[in-house]
Amino acid sequence: MTLPVLVTTVAELRRALEPWRGQDKQKNGIALVPTMGALHDGHLALVAAARERIPHVAVSIFVNPTQFAPYEDFNSYPRTLEADREKLARAGVSLIFAPFAREMYPDGFATTVSVKGPGIGLETDFRPHFFDGVATIVAKLLIAAAPDTAMFGEKDYQQLLVIRRLVQDLSLPVEIVAVPIAREADGLAMSSRNAYLAPAQRQVAGQLNRVMQDVITRLARGTGVVEALAFGTAALKEAGFDGVDYVALRDAETLAPLAAMQKPARLLVAARIGKTRLIDNMAV
Repeated sequence: MTLPVLVTTVAELRRALEPWRGQDKQKNGIALVPTMGALHDGHLALVAAARERIPHVAVSIFVNPTQFAPYEDFNSYPRTLEADREKLARAGVSLIFAPFAREMYPDGFATTVSVKGPGIGLETDFRPHFFDGVATIVAKLLIAAAPDTAMFGEKDYQQLLVIRRLVQDLSLPVEIVAVPIAREADGLAMSSRNAYLAPAQRQVAGQLNRVMQDVITRLARGTGVVEALAFGTAALKEAGFDGVDYVALRDAETLAPLAAMQKPARLLVAARIGKTRLIDNMAV
């Protein structure tokens, strides 16, 4: 098995990608799959979706410090580069960009990309630093790699809309492709942070999908939005979650709050088990 080439600087990345560029997208073209590593089948689904569209796939692996608050799990976030490299080799990836923090944020770095619109509320009510960090690093990655396509999972739905807004507003010449959520057998959305869950906590986490489906069923039967969301919050606590940050129904395109089922919507949830925070969403 030939491991993917590993580059750690933007200059190396650009040199490595240059031979892949061209007008004939059947033979050339670049897809970028940004990750923070600790890869699971959800990440590999992004790679597979990319390979179906474009011949050449590059994966970035970077645990981005600017999207973590001081009290969050930056230092303990799983870092499994060699195992990730082997998984990506089997997935057909030939290039990995794994920069050090000083490459992305050198001394004197003083720029932040901030996206309003879909970046306001939900996650930022609890992690106000988060999307500025995400938008800044994604902008840097897209500028560094200049891919034709970049793949993002629907699991981080608000993040997906933030990135689409970023690309549109800055006129970046890249197509942002959304990939459906990869789930475990019991419906739990795949996440690197699932590894934090003890066996008993993992059983509780498996109820998140069920509760969300119950909320959607109630909405489909005509239950009012406020009542259905209140049911979801109570049901998660009853299932064993230690806290519920939000159960929200939002416009699927803008994330504006919805008081009634008038248009395509998204049910978004964030809940905590112990020190682990899980997010998920479903189309309504």
